[in-house]
Amino acid sequence: MNSLSEATLQAAQLVAGGDPKLVQIVLLSLRVSLTAVLLACVIGLPFGAAIAVSRFAGRRAVIVVLNALMGLPPVVVGLVVYLLLSRAGPLGSFGLLFTPTAMVIAQTILIVPIVAALSRQVVEDAWQEYREQLKSLGESRFGSVATLLWDLRFSLVTIVLAGFGRAAAEVGAVIIVGGNIDGVTRVMTTAIALETSKGDLPLALGLGMILLTIVLALNAAAYIVKETAQQRYG
Repeated sequence: MNSLSEATLQAAQLVAGGDPKLVQIVLLSLRVSLTAVLLACVIGLPFGAAIAVSRFAGRRAVIVVLNALMGLPPVVVGLVVYLLLSRAGPLGSFGLLFTPTAMVIAQTILIVPIVAALSRQVVEDAWQEYREQLKSLGESRFGSVATLLWDLRFSLVTIVLAGFGRAAAEVGAVIIVGGNIDGVTRVMTTAIALETSKGDLPLALGLGMILLTIVLALNAAAYIVKETAQQRYG
């Protein structure tokens, strides 16, 4: 009990004192995760919305596959990206393995299905309600997608947060393609795993505190934005 309380106290001191090693890990984690979320949204939101407003052969199969991909095993994604980026792989000449870019690629692959599947459901519900109005206004499919995405922008915040939560909590894929190299590819989750195995509980707890605080802060911000938007725009 004493060791736990001491570790917690030391962790709080590391966080409050802005330990350079801790700050470096946190900043890299945010850079990687936010970049992956941005890319996933650029790909996933239009893709999910396009599926929602389109009718084509095999649509149900696409939806089933998309929903299934939400549960992609991170270690499998990490392995596939590793093979693609390794020297013997087709993208090995770019030298991206064991870099933050490789971690962004792996996280993006994991997040895109989540963003696409959830946005499809949200946009499809809205499409059923506003389809006739949009058609009467002469909106094309592309125009309808853009209109619905803009109209649902506050509802889509929760989807973006779901993607960020997946990215921020990821361990398996990023440790495979990033290598958990100190000062280069070590992020909060991989550092927590490493420091815990080494017995350095203060640093692990400090990073855990920061990760939890970030997630809580983002969810609180999303809730406030959504509530404010509903009060202002109805």
